[in-house]
Amino acid sequence: QVQLVESGGGLVQAGGSLRLSCEASRIIFNSAAMGWYRQAPGKQRELVAALSSGGSTNYADSVKGRFTISRDNAKNTVYLQMNSLQPEDTAVYFCVADSRGLGVVSKAPALWGQGTLVTVSS
Repeated sequence: QVQLVESGGGLVQAGGSLRLSCEASRIIFNSAAMGWYRQAPGKQRELVAALSSGGSTNYADSVKGRFTISRDNAKNTVYLQMNSLQPEDTAVYFCVADSRGLGVVSKAPALWGQGTLVTVSS
């Protein structure tokens, strides 16, 4: 019942765009802060963007001005719009959720999706 399902990953050339989607259960979606992490091969997972149930956001410095996190309550879905993609953005992207709020989801979220691969070619 409680799950996060990502979609939208793929292969794109540098300078292109992708939009990732994460569908959640209604209970989780309406009560939890949501976010996106990413992990490149051989590197630590890092927060990309986070969004509280009240609309507050956090972004990694490396994606500010290029990525936008948003949510559609009618569809129980959170999005990550990624523009001006660079090879350094290549990673597995994970949707995350945590009912404890934006600060917790930005550090150690309780619920993780399976991930979707984004590959940016030069």
